[in-house]
Amino acid sequence: MTHQFNLSASLAGAVAGRSGAWTFIRDFAAHWDGTALGGSDGCTQAELDTAEVRLGLRLPAALREAYLLFGRRRDLTSNHDALLDPANLYVDDAKEALVFRHENQGAASWGILLDSLQNDDPAVLVRLDLADKRAERWENWLERLSLCFVEIVLSESLHGDEQLCDYLDADDHSVELLESTAVRLPIPAYPPGEEEGRGTRWFLGRDVLLRDDDGMAVLARGRTAEDLDRVRDLIPGDWLNDHR
Repeated sequence: MTHQFNLSASLAGAVAGRSGAWTFIRDFAAHWDGTALGGSDGCTQAELDTAEVRLGLRLPAALREAYLLFGRRRDLTSNHDALLDPANLYVDDAKEALVFRHENQGAASWGILLDSLQNDDPAVLVRLDLADKRAERWENWLERLSLCFVEIVLSESLHGDEQLCDYLDADDHSVELLESTAVRLPIPAYPPGEEEGRGTRWFLGRDVLLRDDDGMAVLARGRTAEDLDRVRDLIPGDWLNDHR
């Protein structure tokens, strides 16, 4: 990558533990998003304390740390799906989970089971919004909340400036090209326990971040427009934002 920030190596640290996750997010914000984290980018201790009183529960350490570090940076957390403000955190109707994130069209929610809130860095689950509400279940997503925040920052970066981001409906050939021209990043495929398919996987090309959504779509984010054009040429197809 660059002499300033080795994305793959830093991401390995993020996968290892929550201190590495916050280091990765700081570096990613500075070197890929282009705006380093500052003191005004986080929520306040008072906002989080007020949320705890309103909810009648304690927030996990990793959730507090994430909100304190970058809870106000919508460009890192809410370009597509939405990280809820502390005042909007809520417990689901079934009283099973604390919900902290919504899919942009309400198709899914992400949460932490109430019986795991005592853990500093608990697992994150996802619940799809189904027509048959009786079929809705909290399903495994990522094993640690801090890793989920890394995934949030990476995923939201794919939905930023149209000149730097693009989307391709994938097929087997485009996925094969992705695997042969980019390096697999160390985030485990998710969600776990998929009976079929690959799950979501992350790759790094030459200054291009790529996400493979179970072989159905490839999303790309370049450091520059030229970097994005390069990956479009390496993986040809009907890229949504390619107007060349």
